[in-house]
Amino acid sequence: MPQALERADGRWAWVVLLASLVTQALTLGFPACIGVFFTDLQRDFQATNRPLCSILIKRFGCRVTMILGGMLSSLGMVASSFSGSLSQFFLTAGLITGLGMCFSFQSSITVLGLYFIRRRPLANALASIGISVGVTLWPLLARYLLETLGWRGAFLIFGGIFLHCCVCGAILRPVATNVVPEPKEDPPLPPKTPTRSCLATCISTIQYHLAFDILRHNMAFCIYVTGVTWMILGFPLPHIFLVPYAEHHGVDEYRAAMLMSVIGFCNIFLRPVAGLLVGRKSLAAYRKYLFTTAILVNGLTNLICTVSADFSVLLSYCLVYSLSMCGVGILIFQVLMDIVPMDRFPSALGFFTVLCGVASLISPPLAGLLLDTTNNFSYIFYASSFLLISSALFMGGGFYAVEKKQLKQNGPAKAEDTISEITPMQGLTSEDKDGTKKQLCPENMYVTTV
Repeated sequence: MPQALERADGRWAWVVLLASLVTQALTLGFPACIGVFFTDLQRDFQATNRPLCSILIKRFGCRVTMILGGMLSSLGMVASSFSGSLSQFFLTAGLITGLGMCFSFQSSITVLGLYFIRRRPLANALASIGISVGVTLWPLLARYLLETLGWRGAFLIFGGIFLHCCVCGAILRPVATNVVPEPKEDPPLPPKTPTRSCLATCISTIQYHLAFDILRHNMAFCIYVTGVTWMILGFPLPHIFLVPYAEHHGVDEYRAAMLMSVIGFCNIFLRPVAGLLVGRKSLAAYRKYLFTTAILVNGLTNLICTVSADFSVLLSYCLVYSLSMCGVGILIFQVLMDIVPMDRFPSALGFFTVLCGVASLISPPLAGLLLDTTNNFSYIFYASSFLLISSALFMGGGFYAVEKKQLKQNGPAKAEDTISEITPMQGLTSEDKDGTKKQLCPENMYVTTV
């Protein structure tokens, strides 16, 4: 058993928070600059517009997984700069770089849940500032590199930048979230189970790491992953098509790229304030409803782009959009932590990431097909608004129905404890027949590296 070097909520947790912030700036903030390369990639390639990570975290820890992610992201960017066809570009910049970003990003989220307990909502909000920093700086850097070196030279530089994820991964020292108490008496022997075949063991392992047990027992988790996956189909579309939309209507290239930077810059200041608010205990029971409200407002905000493509209108859109994006950004993973036990969070996040990755993969081609068919950017924003609004209504109604069901089953005295249907933990507490003795089983120690 490796020795834990750090403790949760300690001083080193804030260093880990900084590493998580930088990692999120490099990974989740990067898609904001894709729109800058949109026209050049389309011209050069003559194209139209058309559970692994959680296993690695469990096996090798967040440190190794993040370092591996940084190496893959860098390798994919360097290889994509030599791509000769669109299929090669999708394989390198899409699959290899995307897989590396997934490793680094998921590790940065998981390690925050292990390092922070009391200040977890604030830590998630502060770390998400990295996304805002990335959204602010990536488009400006991408525009400069595109005009100076071309898109191939820019992607080669990006390969070097992504190596900083390896540095951030090295900061993730092992941490134990709970101390294992010494048992006062010998634990009961486990019941004998028949030996299972290799195939059955593999299936059981895959089901565990893809959180199938949580899907069976936790209705709130089912509602969450379904609603957020549907939301992801529309959420990234403004980030991809806002810059081409502005340029298509005559907005200067630098001013068009500045629109995404405005969104990121506003979020840098909004997210810490919002993190302090949602971290209040009085709002803990309402976080998921604040999350769905932010999604709803985000969807309604996208309709502003359909009114006019004038720069002043788009700038106003970016300012209003920043508010709703702030709410979605700081709550999307905090809500998942609220409805899933922390010991199962890596598996739940892995399953959630797989679904969101698939949605993110098919969303831009479908939006591009819609653009090719209609030759009107407004339909992109209409589609995004529909997906966001419908997902918000679905999740809000689903969470409310789950709460009402739990309220009827447990009564008002336990309403607060049954906000979400947490996966049952066998052997957590046991009470004897007289109801006078309770035995607490040892808590697990979660270590972020081998």
